[in-house]
Amino acid sequence: MNKRLIFLSFFGAGLSKYAPGTMGTLAALPFGFLILHFLGATTLFLAAILLTVIAIKEVDKYEAEGGEHDDQRIVMDEVVGTFIALSMTATMNSIWLQAVLVFVFFRVLDIKKPSLIGLAERKFKGGNGVMLDDVLAGFFAGILSWLVFRVLVFAGLS
Repeated sequence: MNKRLIFLSFFGAGLSKYAPGTMGTLAALPFGFLILHFLGATTLFLAAILLTVIAIKEVDKYEAEGGEHDDQRIVMDEVVGTFIALSMTATMNSIWLQAVLVFVFFRVLDIKKPSLIGLAERKFKGGNGVMLDDVLAGFFAGILSWLVFRVLVFAGLS
């Protein structure tokens, strides 16, 4: 396995035979929480932006070398989406609830690709197409997770 695929598969998480996108998301959560806890939400968000820029270029190179477009082993897009959603929900006082909400909303949006998320995947090619739908899914997962958390707090359930 070459260095590019090691990076794009998030150090092998995307090599899972079963649900590589889900495995990539699960692998991203502890790293995201570590960054969030020690360096803060802004750093986590900026890390997601930096990873997006790098991954777009690396996916383009991967595909130019004959790699399959949106290869299921590429899960750096799930990592970025998860990091974005976590950075937007940093004020939650329950990391378990935060992890569950972010994971569920991100995976549903990433799989179903409603509205702008699906449009981004269809409209853009190469690395942009691979990454941007997950950037949007992460953004909307962050909003939905934050809203559900606020409803639960308001209802006294959290």
